[in-house]
Order: sequence, then structure tokens, then C-alpha cells
Amino acid sequence: MNTAEPVSAADVQAVEQLRSAHRQLRQEIGKIIVGQEHVLDQLLTAIFCRGHALLMGVPGLAKTLMVSTLAQALDMSFKRIQFTPDLMPSDITGTEVIQDDPVSKQRMFKFLPGPVFANILLADEINRTPPKTQAALLEAMQERKVSIGGSDYPMKDPFFVLATQNPIEQEGTYPLPEAQLDRFLFLIKVDYPSDAEEERIMRQGTSDVSFSIGKILHGDDILRLQHVVRRVPVADHVFAYAKRLTRMTRPNTPEAADFVNKWLTWGAGPRASMNLILAAKAHAILNGNVHVSAADVAAVAPPILRHRLIPNFTAQSEGISVDDVIQRLLQAIPKNQAA
Repeated sequence: MNTAEPVSAADVQAVEQLRSAHRQLRQEIGKIIVGQEHVLDQLLTAIFCRGHALLMGVPGLAKTLMVSTLAQALDMSFKRIQFTPDLMPSDITGTEVIQDDPVSKQRMFKFLPGPVFANILLADEINRTPPKTQAALLEAMQERKVSIGGSDYPMKDPFFVLATQNPIEQEGTYPLPEAQLDRFLFLIKVDYPSDAEEERIMRQGTSDVSFSIGKILHGDDILRLQHVVRRVPVADHVFAYAKRLTRMTRPNTPEAADFVNKWLTWGAGPRASMNLILAAKAHAILNGNVHVSAADVAAVAPPILRHRLIPNFTAQSEGISVDDVIQRLLQAIPKNQAA
């Protein structure tokens, strides 16, 4: 039995529109960004799931350019915050100022909204600001509102935080706390380009040619497609596969795999189980399906789990990465025998 309503004929049409928009977005963004199709696909998956995404890669891989180009292709408001050690929480959320009322001549507080009040917020190099300022994003990301002076100010809808982070450990960086990492649906790894892609980047980046980016989707389109994603049906065995995958990551529990007990200090929580299903729905749609399979869950598992699994000293000493553990997990559970 499925726990979601069957997809209607209107939803099937909306799914086809989403796939068409996906192709157009790839085409438009490809004018500026060379390669990195998997990064774009995961960013779009996060957006269609109403989730946030964290991009991690060494400097110079066009992480910021990718997000800003995507924002140009989506007809929604966009703000960028460059995170620095001296950034204050009010620089993100906004602040109250005292102003004279022109009518009553009385002094009163007026809220001046910060850059977080945009449809797409680019938090650039988010790990370069102290934890207090990082935490200013927590309420906005989870509750989609900001509380200032006892009043709540709702975010615009749709609302996404797309953050970038450099993996290089150096002075002046502050690791994101687990509570904030868990707010991100995806941790997307941005890798070096291939040989052919690097040559295209060199030629394109040193030419005098500029490209304009067309608007492909509007805010109302995004909201409608988010509802379509949530209505995609999921069979019981797919729920069982996602649940087993998550529960196997928790060391010192009956379901934990032996290598998990050996290499992990902490596993993924229930939020990961929900996100596996939600992201698998969007992944299925973007690949032309209106039903979710265990293979869709497996495809989205790495970006969902890699920031929720904490390796221990044994893993570090043996050169075992979180992605290595995830691949072992995927190999340990046959997708056709998930129950």
C-alpha cells in the first residue's frame, strides 16, 4: 500500500513541465557554467524539495557563480552575503531602528529587513563567520521566519539558503555545528573539472563574449512543483529501504553494520530518513518517472548522509572517508531486498 495519493493527470502534466524546465535550466546555466551537471541537478532537487543546500569544494570551482547564475534563471529575488569573521547576526536578519513618526511626532521602532528576506539567499563561505552569526540562520532555515524585538517576520515563499564552504582548514574558519548542518538537505561536493572542461573554461573565461540568462521558472512555478513532488507515491518497500539505510548508520544499535561500529561516532537521525524519501521523489521526477524506486533513494543518499555521519579516529587513521562508509552501506543493502 502507498502512503501518498496517486498522481493525477494534472500532476503528470506538471511533472513533464518540471522535466522540460530542468532541461531548459541546464541549457541556460550551461552558457556560463562548464560541466558540473551533477551539482546543478542536486541544487534543483533541493529547491523542488523545499530544502537548503551546502556546496563544498576548494576555491575557484565556480560555486558562487553557479548559485548566482541559477538565481538569474529563476525569476525570484536574490541576495548574497559574504560571510566574514566580523559579520554580525543583525547583518543577516536585519535590525530595529528608532524613527520619528511624521504624523504623531512620536518615536517608534521600525524594522529594517536584512538580506535574509529574499527568495534565494547565497551564504558565501559560511564557515568564515563565528558560530553566533551562523546560528542567526538557524531559525530562518527551519522556521522560515525571523524573530526581532518580540515580533515574528515571515520569510518570502519560496525561500532557499544555498551556502558555499571551503574544505581547507585554515585560520579564520569556524566549522558549522551539527545542528546547522542538519538543516541542509544536501551537502554537495564540487569537484575539479575534467581535462576537456578545463580547456573550455580557459577559452570561455578569457574571451570577450558575454551571455544573457533567460528566466525559466517563477516563484509560483516553484511552489506548484514542490507540491507535485510531495504527491508522488512511494511504495512500502522503498520506505523500508530508506529506513533501513538510515538505521544502519547508528553505531552501537542492533541495526548498525559492523563497519559502522568500527568507523562512526554518530549516525543519521530521522530527518535523514524523511529527506531520503523526499529527495528520491524529486530525483525520480527529474529522471522521467512518477513512481519512486529504491534506486532513487540510493542515488540521493551520498549528499544527504555525508554531513550527518561523524567518523571516528579509527576511520581517520585508516583513511576511510564518510563517502566510503556510505558506499559500503549502499552495497550492504540490496535494493530489491530492502524489507
